Amino acid sequence: MTYYRKTRFRPRKPVRTFRDLEVYQKSLEGAVAFSKKILPVIEEKGYQLKEEMTKCSLRIPRLIAEAHSARFDKEESGLKLLDQAMTDSNKMVVYLEQVRDIYSDKVERVLIEELIRKYVRNRRKIFHLYKAWEKFSQNREK
Repeated sequence: MTYYRKTRFRPRKPVRTFRDLEVYQKSLEGAVAFSKKILPVIEEKGYQLKEEMTKCSLRIPRLIAEAHSARFDKEESGLKLLDQAMTDSNKMVVYLEQVRDIYSDKVERVLIEELIRKYVRNRRKIFHLYKAWEKFSQNREK
């Protein structure tokens, strides 16, 4: 009798475009959630950094898309764009924590905590993608 060990590993579908990247999908999901649920509240309250938060949340998916294209031309510029996406993810975590603490009575704490977790998780995944692309480019140079 053969026993199979249960694992969490599942083969992923091949990446054909940047839209197939999970980090792109999750960052776009985060930007939409921010724009629909958090932005109206902070606009109402007059939060000074709302424009910066909006730019930051919308810039992350764009940087991932640009990085995917740039990595085929110049690996370094693609990696630099991923680095900027990680920086913007960190900024969004800081901004969301500020909103959570300043407007705790007007914004659902659970919603912001979930969004913070998504940005932290997505930043980690962008880092893993960065390392994979870096490793791929080093192997290609040999």
